[in-house]
Amino acid sequence: MTPTPPMLAARDLRKDYPMNGETVHALRGASLSVEPGEYVAIVGPSGSGKSTLLQLVGGIDTPSGGSVEILGTRLEALADRELTRLRLTRLGFVFQRFHLLPVLTARENVELPMAEAGMKGSQRRARARELLEYVGLGHREGHRATQLSGGEMQRVAIARALANWPAILLADEPTGELDAATGQEILDLFRRLNSDGTTLIVVTHDEHLAAQAGRIVHMLDGRIVSDSVAP
Repeated sequence: MTPTPPMLAARDLRKDYPMNGETVHALRGASLSVEPGEYVAIVGPSGSGKSTLLQLVGGIDTPSGGSVEILGTRLEALADRELTRLRLTRLGFVFQRFHLLPVLTARENVELPMAEAGMKGSQRRARARELLEYVGLGHREGHRATQLSGGEMQRVAIARALANWPAILLADEPTGELDAATGQEILDLFRRLNSDGTTLIVVTHDEHLAAQAGRIVHMLDGRIVSDSVAP
């Protein structure tokens, strides 16, 4: 039998940026493999390359060298339209600053990626309500983003990221804008998502958040310096 490919396979990723006449080596040959159902935390100080790595494996940015495969599909082999479709349907993104549209309600924000994927209106509304109930915000579906707390906005952002049944949920500093108690609520939600089968890759400088994951990858100076099962 042909072995099942990993959910994610990043090999020898490099990313260089020109800056003030010099070349900044943001990523220096990072390799990472993630299996279905894993919960991986990528940690390291500012400038270590962890957010750059997440952007490359999520197809948001293009590497200077190396390759990324999602479920056996090489991202560099895809045309722009195909890559956009893969990001929309196979990957979910959660960011530090939520990126909700303030003029839309919670439900309408969750519906956006489904509308982009061509889902019918009645199906979008039902799926958005289901996801808002899942993240504990069913009672807030009609509230605009400006009427929500930071923790509620992040929950809406997580529901939106899950809208099209992604294979992997990618999160970049998801508790960075939240107080400790609200951040813990998001960590509890991530654990629930993972126990329900969602594959998670979370970038953070927060060791407490990282300790919630099943596996911790440490980065320094653009390189992965350790990769181990969480204690």
